[in-house]
Amino acid sequence: MKIEAITLRELHMPLVHFFETSFGRIDHRSILLVTAHCEGIDGWGECVADEGPFYSEEWKETAWPTIKHFLAPAVLGKTIEHGKEAAGLMARVRGHRMAKAAVENALWDAEAQIRQQPLWRLLGGTRTEIACGVSIGIQDTIDHLLDKIETEVAAGYRRIKVKVKPGWDLQVLERIRSRWPDIVLSCDANSAYRLDEIEHLSKFDQFNLLMIEQPLWNDDIYHHARLQKELRTAICLDESIVNARTAAQAAEIGACRIINIKVGRVGGFSEAIAVHDVCQEHKIPVWCGGMLEAGIGRAHNIALSTLPNFSLPGDVSASKRYWAEDIIEPAVSVASDGTITVSDEPGTGYRVKTDLIERLTIRKETFRPS
Repeated sequence: MKIEAITLRELHMPLVHFFETSFGRIDHRSILLVTAHCEGIDGWGECVADEGPFYSEEWKETAWPTIKHFLAPAVLGKTIEHGKEAAGLMARVRGHRMAKAAVENALWDAEAQIRQQPLWRLLGGTRTEIACGVSIGIQDTIDHLLDKIETEVAAGYRRIKVKVKPGWDLQVLERIRSRWPDIVLSCDANSAYRLDEIEHLSKFDQFNLLMIEQPLWNDDIYHHARLQKELRTAICLDESIVNARTAAQAAEIGACRIINIKVGRVGGFSEAIAVHDVCQEHKIPVWCGGMLEAGIGRAHNIALSTLPNFSLPGDVSASKRYWAEDIIEPAVSVASDGTITVSDEPGTGYRVKTDLIERLTIRKETFRPS
C-alpha cells in the first residue's frame, strides 16, 4: 500500500463526567487523530497524549509538530506491505511514542481494510470475546465514589479499579471492601508514593486487591522490585514499561507480577505485541490500559486485547461512560456479563463518523510527499 497523504487533526470532546487522578482533574479531552490515506483507503489512528505533560513528558503540543515535521515525512510516499513497517521508518526519531503509535496504528488499520481482514486477527489475536473492567477517578466524596462503583458493578464489569493518592487511599479502600467484600478490586496510584512509605503501602495488603498499579516513580523499575518484596499485593507496572526491554527488565528483577500494556505508551501495535510476548514468556499476565480514548483508540484497544496473554479485564469500557456521542458507530458497548464480543468485520469493525469528526475538529492539516 502506498502512503499518499497523512491528515492530522485535533478534536475537542467534553467528558460526560470529570476524571481525576493524582495528576489532577479534567473535564474534556483534546484528541489528536491521524488519517493515513492509502490508495483510496483511509486508516485511522488516535494519539493518546494528554493536554499537558503529566502522565508522561509527551503531550499534544509535542505530538502535533513531531508528526508534522518528522513522522509523517518519514512514511509519506513509501510503499509498504504491512503496517508494522512504519516502526522502522520512524525509528530515527527518539521517544515520542504516543505520536508514533498514532501513525503506525493508522497504517495497521489501513492494512486490515485492504486485506479485508479484522484488525484483531491481523495483530495475532485469538480471543473472540474480551473481559472488561472500569477505571473510576477520584471523586468529591467517598459516598460519590461508592455510588459510581454501585453503577458499574450493576452493569456487570468484571474488575473495578479506583484511583488513589496520599490522603485518598486506606479509608477509601476500607469503605469499598466493607460494602463489596468479593468484587475484583484494584487501585492505581499513578506514581503518587515513595519508597519510604513502605509501612503505609503494606496496609493495602488487607484489602485483597488484584493489584496496586504504579505506586512509585513513573520511570522506575528497581525500586518497585524492592517494594514488591515487601508487599503481598501484586504490583502492576504501567508508566515504567515503555518497550519490550523494560518489560523484560521488570520481569527479571521481580519488579511486578502484572503489566498494563497501553498501545500509545509503548509506541504502537508492533511494540505492544513485543511487550505482550515478553510477558507471556515470563508468565506475567497483562491487561489493556485506557487513556480516556475516543472511539478509534477504544476500537484499537479492543483489537489488542484479543491477544492470548491479555488474561485480566482491561480498561476497555463502554463509550457512554465518557462521551455523550462517540466518533464511531456502533458505539462501544459492554454486555451485562462484562464482556465485548469482537467483530469479524474488516478493519476495526466500527465505522468512523466522519461528519461528527469534522464538526468537532478545531484544527487540521494534511501532509503530502514533498
